[in-house]
Amino acid sequence: MTTTLRPTGPIQQGADGAKSRAYDVCDNGRPVGAVELGTDPRFGAKAGELRFLSIDEPSRRRGRGTIAALAAEEVLRGWRCDQVSLSAPAGNEGARRLVAALGYTERSRNMLKHLDPTAPELPDGVDARPMSAEEFAQWQRTSVDTYAQSWIDQGVPVDQALQKSRSDHARNLPNGIDTAGMRFHVLVVGGVVVGHVWVSVHEGGPGETTGFVFDVEVGEEFRGRGHGRALMWQAERITLDAGAHLLGLHVFASNTPALRLYESLGYRTTQYNLSKTL
Repeated sequence: MTTTLRPTGPIQQGADGAKSRAYDVCDNGRPVGAVELGTDPRFGAKAGELRFLSIDEPSRRRGRGTIAALAAEEVLRGWRCDQVSLSAPAGNEGARRLVAALGYTERSRNMLKHLDPTAPELPDGVDARPMSAEEFAQWQRTSVDTYAQSWIDQGVPVDQALQKSRSDHARNLPNGIDTAGMRFHVLVVGGVVVGHVWVSVHEGGPGETTGFVFDVEVGEEFRGRGHGRALMWQAERITLDAGAHLLGLHVFASNTPALRLYESLGYRTTQYNLSKTL
């Protein structure tokens, strides 16, 4: 029995240089599953993605998924990719066990919270307000490098991390602080700004508005005083005021304090994001 990948069509080339291709997983020429591969334009041409892998139910538990995943990695090496990433939905323990056995490690996760009708009140002496244009300009001067460094710390090559950060900022903030749906607020204690939060409020599914925390940070000298929790409460207030009742976020797996905070606030993991160096 020989398990191979057979292309179902030509390589698709995007205007941004990204490419993708779909394959049948075959046993002796007989299709038993499917694979889709691509490159991630946010990180660049050397960042590969295993976008989809499925083995038909009657053919599972015989090692075909493992062989297909390894074959997919060889295709990406042929495309000169040096990294491969994939996402596994929470609850799909089989997929997570498979990729863990193949050397993938968790890089980050997506989390979601169904908000109560009313956000918690901020602690006494703590206030929040929209970020000023001057404060935004100050944040913007370092935000690209700061975000890139967070990816570098996860093992992403410097050039890919910078491309990811620049492309995300350009896409999400085309009009700076005045970009529709974007809210920047600061947390103030005793007249001093101690941190900030950036929340996007946008249309999700049909008729569904969702909030997403893009950035939350407490100044280093003000940490350990509960200000991170207060900023997340303010993110809930921003989301509820916009008429949404779902709030999502992305957090790096190595950021244990943040993970513990979000879990204590009622966020639940919806997706695991894993990666591997090729």
